[in-house]
Amino acid sequence: MEKQRSAASEVTMRIASKPIYLDYNATTPIDPQVLKVMLPYLQEHFGNPSSSHLYGQSAKDAVLEAREYVANLIGAEPDEIVFTSGGTESDNNAIIGTSLANIKKGKHIITSRVEHPAVMKALRYLEEIFDFKITYLPVDKHCLINPEDVEAAITDKTILITIMHSNNEVGTVEQIDDIGEIARRKSVLFHTDASQSCGKIKIDVNELNVNLLTMAGHKMYAPKGIGALYVRRGTTIHSFIHGAGQENGRRAGTENVPYIIGMGKACDIAKKTLPKFSTVVRGLRDELHNRILEELGEEWVKLNGHPERRLPNTLNISIKMIVGEDLLSHIPEIAASTGSACHSGSVEPSKVLLAMGMNRENALGALRLSLGRWTSEEEIDIASRLILKQVTKIVKVRESA
Repeated sequence: MEKQRSAASEVTMRIASKPIYLDYNATTPIDPQVLKVMLPYLQEHFGNPSSSHLYGQSAKDAVLEAREYVANLIGAEPDEIVFTSGGTESDNNAIIGTSLANIKKGKHIITSRVEHPAVMKALRYLEEIFDFKITYLPVDKHCLINPEDVEAAITDKTILITIMHSNNEVGTVEQIDDIGEIARRKSVLFHTDASQSCGKIKIDVNELNVNLLTMAGHKMYAPKGIGALYVRRGTTIHSFIHGAGQENGRRAGTENVPYIIGMGKACDIAKKTLPKFSTVVRGLRDELHNRILEELGEEWVKLNGHPERRLPNTLNISIKMIVGEDLLSHIPEIAASTGSACHSGSVEPSKVLLAMGMNRENALGALRLSLGRWTSEEEIDIASRLILKQVTKIVKVRESA
């Protein structure tokens, strides 16, 4: 009994000093193995990869190896990988770069209503500055886009389709392979933002039939400020940053060698650990969901997103009579998010949940609990109890008001 009390105290003390992190979809900590391989390139191996001497060659060889690791994770060829500053740049490069390169063929793009702002604002730029026409497709109650809607929206002026691989809020994994087959058959370029998927589920660019795919290092245990864009051989795309000839002339600027090395290592780790990671994290996610569901019941807890076609680490739920932001503000022991936005003291519900047909009240009640590589059973146990305790308090206050 004393040992159990001691163990519980240790966990409580750790949580008190550092909240349980359940916001892995927002960003991930750097894996110690990633940091270890980066450090030499911040110190002794400082050469410019474009230099012909030994220092430069050492950096160049390391970048080439990292490029292979990134390509291997998604079934691509190394020369199809362009290193960028992150997911936002990759999205902008893919969308604006291909649109301007193919503008003579047409000015119509197809997307969905639930895309990341990096996609939405790039499209808005094309609308406002170059008079592109954008078709924004709806999603169903599970956040799924109907491939038939995509095909129906294609015209002889359509030059690009951009649909996210998985939704960052609810985790729904789109039918990218089916949409990609339609795009291929119709000879339309196809881009998918896979920032949230890479390292969590298997991705193969050939099975998905994509021309371009976005990756973000900080979503997969590499540093912030590094990403990659897969560009299939033969895809016509304008350079996004102009200067010297780095990245085979597709992205100018001296390579961020330490961060590229870090992303390469992160992809190598993900490739080797993916099956085990998916199984373990899915089990913990379902345990968290079941504990909350068993205590409150289906009348009070609604799962947001597809029940099966969903990232293994993502749990998005709405709890009756609860405002997600309010709930989390009373549980500082948990670091999580809601997807809602705060403006001038008021809370606006998630646009993704509203697009899924959810009413405002349920959308405001949403919690996004995203797990990761270091989420433990102890943390899931403590987090579920903290959430349930606070929900009970809030409900009692509201019922007595």
